[in-house]
Amino acid sequence: MELLEIGRRAKEVSRQLNKLGTNDKNNGLLKAAEALLEGENEILEANSHDVKKAGENGMSQGLIDRLALNHDRIEAMAEGLRQIACLDDPIGEVISMKRRPNGLEIGKKRVPLGVIGIIYEARPNVTADAFGLCFKTGNAVILKGGSDALCSNEAIVACLKKGLAAAGVPEDSLLLITDTSRETTKQLMRMNQYVDVLIPRGGAGLIRTVVENSTVPVIETGTGNCHVFVDESADVQMALDIIFNAKTQRIGVCNACESVVVHRKAAEAFLPLLKSRLEEKDVEIRGDREACAIVPEFSEASEEDWGKEYLDYILSLKLVDSLDEAIDHINRYNTGHSEAIITSSYENAQRFLNEIDAAAVYVNASTRFTDGFEFGFGAEIGISTQKLHARGPMGLLELTTTKYIIYGNGQIRP
Repeated sequence: MELLEIGRRAKEVSRQLNKLGTNDKNNGLLKAAEALLEGENEILEANSHDVKKAGENGMSQGLIDRLALNHDRIEAMAEGLRQIACLDDPIGEVISMKRRPNGLEIGKKRVPLGVIGIIYEARPNVTADAFGLCFKTGNAVILKGGSDALCSNEAIVACLKKGLAAAGVPEDSLLLITDTSRETTKQLMRMNQYVDVLIPRGGAGLIRTVVENSTVPVIETGTGNCHVFVDESADVQMALDIIFNAKTQRIGVCNACESVVVHRKAAEAFLPLLKSRLEEKDVEIRGDREACAIVPEFSEASEEDWGKEYLDYILSLKLVDSLDEAIDHINRYNTGHSEAIITSSYENAQRFLNEIDAAAVYVNASTRFTDGFEFGFGAEIGISTQKLHARGPMGLLELTTTKYIIYGNGQIRP
């Protein structure tokens, strides 16, 4: 299907979606979830083709982890759709209503954005998540996935459309661009007449390309150079458990820990324990000179390491003299995603929460929780690291806008 035809159909169906009631949308989501589970074999077969090809092309293990599907991940995709169906529908909510002295009643009402375009890399779970959130909020969605996941995306979309058809709602609510060329991507970025907002999900290069070249408004989802700061008062076992989880539970995700900052007063005792714990997953630790002096097995970090999102079993490590130095270091090198402090000090915890500039800031918890599912949104459209319109995991509310509704009884302006 030609891209302009995809845009035209998306714009047309967005007007139909605006009329759908909550029960119709919820039924569509539940039928789509059923269709995903029924089509598991077809999805896994298509995904195995993508994974095999990715390995042959030398894709990193972290990115292959993002690409790969299994029974549990397909079940999680279906569960995400079921959860979205259970959430309150924000569309039609009247946020405020005030009477003016002239008798006009002026209110503000939540409405869909319209047509949302999503450009993303090899993460087929995004296909289902994006559809579910956009559909619940009455938005048509145009998906432009990466070539590495094309077979997986086609299989998933086929199942979702089958579910929509079974529910008797428009299948064009979800449209997939199968031409993976850069020229098509650039054309999508300039389809202002059809697309109301673009959301890029992927690495820094993809996000930068969309932000710099799009004439369609962009909601920027960021990369994740996430830090964990081990304060001098930190519970050592808690710190080890949190860092191990944040770094190794899944290495190819944007909320994984990429850098650890440690107070010097805790370093002598803590660093050997950290080395031992992370050896369980063969994590390479790249430390500053002082850290390497304490644990000679560490590799020496370069300036580039402090700002790097590895998406691999690699971790940078910096020693600091104070909370102030830790905050300065993190704010300098972070990507505005997720940051954590491990501390027993209430004062230090509050300062960290107040002074760290990021979408999600944690006290004594893993950064891996920055996720729409974990936040109770059912799924997420992405983690926004910008500050206008949306920030953090983007659920249903972030996919709406508002319009003013005005009731009168014949008023004219003098």
